[in-house]
Amino acid sequence: MKFCAIAAALMMSMFLVPWGSGDLAAQDRYDVKAHYDKTEVMIPMRDGVKLFTIIYSPKDKSRKYPILLTRTAYGIPPYGPDNFRTVVGPNNDFARDGYIVVYQDARGKFKSEGEFIHHVPILKDSDKPNESKDTYDTIDWLVKNVANNNGRVGQWGISWGGWQVSMGMIDAHPALKASSPQAPPQDQFLGDDHHSGGAFQLMYAFAWMSGNARQRRAPSERQDIRFDYGTPDGVEFFLNLGAASNARRYFEDDVPTWNDYMKHGTYDEYWQSRNVPKDLKNINHAVLIVAGWFDAQDFWGPFRMYKAMREFNPANKTYYVIGPWHHGGWGRVDGDTLGHLNFGSKTGEYYRKEIEKPFFDYFLKDEGKFTMAPVMAFETGTNTWRNYDVWPPAQRDEARLYLHENGKLGFTPPSLSTGSDSFISDPAKPVPYSAEVRTIEGHTFMVEDQRFVWTRPDVLVYQTDVLTDDVTIAGPVQAKLHVATTGTDADFVVKVIDVFPGDTPDPRPNPYGVRSGGFQMLLVADILRAKFRNKFTTPEAMVPNKVTTLEFPLGDRHHTFRKGHKIMIQIQSTWFPMFDRNPQTFVDIYHAKDSDYRKATHTVYRSATAGSFITLTLRRK
Repeated sequence: MKFCAIAAALMMSMFLVPWGSGDLAAQDRYDVKAHYDKTEVMIPMRDGVKLFTIIYSPKDKSRKYPILLTRTAYGIPPYGPDNFRTVVGPNNDFARDGYIVVYQDARGKFKSEGEFIHHVPILKDSDKPNESKDTYDTIDWLVKNVANNNGRVGQWGISWGGWQVSMGMIDAHPALKASSPQAPPQDQFLGDDHHSGGAFQLMYAFAWMSGNARQRRAPSERQDIRFDYGTPDGVEFFLNLGAASNARRYFEDDVPTWNDYMKHGTYDEYWQSRNVPKDLKNINHAVLIVAGWFDAQDFWGPFRMYKAMREFNPANKTYYVIGPWHHGGWGRVDGDTLGHLNFGSKTGEYYRKEIEKPFFDYFLKDEGKFTMAPVMAFETGTNTWRNYDVWPPAQRDEARLYLHENGKLGFTPPSLSTGSDSFISDPAKPVPYSAEVRTIEGHTFMVEDQRFVWTRPDVLVYQTDVLTDDVTIAGPVQAKLHVATTGTDADFVVKVIDVFPGDTPDPRPNPYGVRSGGFQMLLVADILRAKFRNKFTTPEAMVPNKVTTLEFPLGDRHHTFRKGHKIMIQIQSTWFPMFDRNPQTFVDIYHAKDSDYRKATHTVYRSATAGSFITLTLRRK
């Protein structure tokens, strides 16, 4: 294990600041129009469909340039030959140094022809179109038709664009020499965007599909009209919506993806065919995978992609960077802050200048050096970049944090022969996921102060004594609960929280009135729908009042709980409206009726024979 204290190793301080500090376009002034020509073309695919493409080429024709491609479902404005972007490429350092940068509307989106199918699967031995074929055909056309290109192509994209990059890596064109999938969703049932632990990410899925998955009448550069919730309060809107099946009143038949989801409530062939990692084989070009510790949408995907690359392509030049970022934050903001947290340095700017740009320069231009370790991970709590050969680090240990009586949490197992805690879960009064009033999920809730729920009777709370030494986790965090319910199904949410000392000073200035003493910083959390406790393909009812074992991952983290802090665990059964509510009856939730939703009493056991605990992966000292 190697260490690299590039960012200051400062104790995490408390500042409530806008999540998007430092607008990239404002910081990255460059006269693109003075230095670049813009061309708009329709590139034909093998099935005859043409995709709308914008090509920015350097006016300086004295040398050859690599091609940098991004393909997206979100539009590539400004449209029109005389309208230029203010930032070309991931940032304008690329434009200054000379790249041919290509933007393309994906099939069926905006000005491209064809039908849009969300995450269309790769079906082997099929003549049906997919994004792998479209990427191949696009690259083939570009290297043959764009003047002054050096025959090398790179691709980058964030979120849906990151998924596009992973598609382009499969059965790749030989000119593709470098790919950077950033927050790439890899399986939208097992863990990305729209599901986690078998539970439906209602709030995000509703917003995304209402704005991005509607059927269009004809190619157009116009964005779909944003959905009008009629209220700023998402809790109010989704409670009034009732069962998830009631969303059809808003979508009718305009959003086929929503209807597809409602037909496939288990991990069936629809979802399995869309699993990306199984197809990530025979990759033979450089790959830079990017993830953010606090990415609410696509944290699962980058990790599974990294694992697949190590399994199927162990000799490939694969690099993995994980920073203290929200969804896409590394490409858009300074990255020195998120919500109340200050990371001690501009981590986003550092990534763009010291990792992303050198990566493409080295593999597409043979310029400079690229000396990044195979894994580069930011350690929150100490605000330190660390280099590793593999993730999780090879030098690691495990420790269990057990639930005890009287809300205690400790590293020793319980000794009592009996012990449990119970609460009533009422779907009509769900635990909110955030104290913010909003209809779209947002980002800062991933590190939000959890004091807004910890006194609720339907939230169980356990915490350690004050830590006498630092505790550093570096890898997976796993939950194992012994539970029972009076119903036939239930959700269980487990949150791991860093509790700041009571005498932590408030920030100065403090325009938002943050109280830092006792701050309960959410670190990592996840959910399990209990009917999927054994298999996501085969739901099983809970037997009322029978003790049942649940094991599920909460996610990876690299974080130091500092001496003087406490570690807290909160357990609840609703996380609304980020996740849909469980009726607590064994039904197909996508087709549940409002009358199916019932109160239930849930019990979590903490005895010597039925202990519940969290497993932490610790970095070995």
